[in-house]
Amino acid sequence: MGAPGPAVASPAPTERQVTDLIPAPVHATAKADAFRLTPLTVIRAGKGAGDEAAYLRGLLRPATGYPLPVVPMSPGLSTISLDLGQADPRVGDEGYQLDVTKSAVRLRANTSAGLFEGIQSLRQLLPSAIEAKTVQHRSWTIAGGSVLDYPRFAQRGAMLDVARHFFTPAQVKKYIDQIVQYKINTLHLHLSDDQGWRIEIKSWPRLATEGGKTAAYGDPGGYYTQEQYKDIVAYAASRHVMVVPEIDMPGHTNAAQSVYAELNCDGKAVPPRTDIEVGYSSLCIKSPTTYRFVEDVIRELAAITPGKYLGIGGDEAHSTPAADYQAFYEKVAPMVAKYGKTITGWHEIAKVPLPTSAVPQYWDQGGTNADLAAAAKRGNKFVMSPANHAYLDMKYTESTPLGQDWAGLVEVRDAYEWDPAKLVPGVGEKSVQGVEAPLWTETIRTSADIEYMAFPRLAGVAEIGWSPQAARNWDGYRARLAKQAPRWRAQDINFYRSPQIDWK
Repeated sequence: MGAPGPAVASPAPTERQVTDLIPAPVHATAKADAFRLTPLTVIRAGKGAGDEAAYLRGLLRPATGYPLPVVPMSPGLSTISLDLGQADPRVGDEGYQLDVTKSAVRLRANTSAGLFEGIQSLRQLLPSAIEAKTVQHRSWTIAGGSVLDYPRFAQRGAMLDVARHFFTPAQVKKYIDQIVQYKINTLHLHLSDDQGWRIEIKSWPRLATEGGKTAAYGDPGGYYTQEQYKDIVAYAASRHVMVVPEIDMPGHTNAAQSVYAELNCDGKAVPPRTDIEVGYSSLCIKSPTTYRFVEDVIRELAAITPGKYLGIGGDEAHSTPAADYQAFYEKVAPMVAKYGKTITGWHEIAKVPLPTSAVPQYWDQGGTNADLAAAAKRGNKFVMSPANHAYLDMKYTESTPLGQDWAGLVEVRDAYEWDPAKLVPGVGEKSVQGVEAPLWTETIRTSADIEYMAFPRLAGVAEIGWSPQAARNWDGYRARLAKQAPRWRAQDINFYRSPQIDWK
């Protein structure tokens, strides 16, 4: 595909340029001639581009108040064009080409996902006030230039832990809309843990109705019905986001074991737990009931999850002996395949024989790991989420009112300055499927809390997943990040004003 070219800047009549985009594009050339939106501007949808054109119209109408009709043809009109096909072959499945001149805007891609990612760049080239929900009386210019862009890694994710604290479907959808701005294409939902069970399983109904009542620190719980979960998945899909559901096992299972006594080796239900200790719970590995339970959960969850992955946890199973851990996954791994899904789980699962299609998720802090290196040699790919860089629940500083610090303090620069291909010897570029920014919610209770911990760090992890490594450097990024602040203010995002950034 060739090395990324330099981002060439020239004077532009707006405060924004194509070289300011986050994530940084592969190629970007700024030009002085901006495109002006007017009440007569139309959005032309080429064949197959109707959904993305309607999405773009929905983004632009509230603040402009312009009609912006979606039309199949627009001869002689002020036009934003969306076309499938006719794009540079290098853009692949998610990339795009964007050209903005004084007379027209043209966005091209090979797929609707590529058009969607291009729209996220296009919205950053408009004034920040475009994010307002009410009409703003002002001029609307789109910064001129050309962009040719495509992702470094196929998977760029965010994880939301809804088990420690529950978040409603509306809150999850809100987070989806926030993360897609930075070309995140995967939402990992951590649906079960010691503190609560968050998804309806019809064959084990009390998991949700009783196991879902609790949350960390005794806060109120909650759960998703299967219909609510399917609605979240469909909403995510409309934004080209794949939902990866996770049921943690064989540890982190106290919520289930507190309501179904038969999941315990002694046949006695354990008390509910709302503290945030880890490593004490384990399913009864030798019991046939365990595998009936696990298969029922996998079967029902697979049936309502169109994405290819199903998360089976595997972390911090300190109460499960190594031999039992291996025996458990030897029985469980084939179940996932039986119901048409591919295994993903925390990197501890690499200790056991897995199909090469399985995708372990690395959460440690870098360094040698023989199990991961061996799995990579066999052909497994990894999602990289180093806790000391990518965990959004780590405190920024000692005085941060939310979060934890067991992996250290993670300021904005710490979240940005790492390379997924250089964390673990033996797990290089070809063995990395992508990156993910997990947000554990032991101390997170509200959407404002989510926003404070995710922004601005999520944007940095997103850039790591999308942009060429050669295009990334801290000084350039911090200048571009500063220009996102007015956009977040317009969106009413409760972001952390890091002293490392000269906010505009």
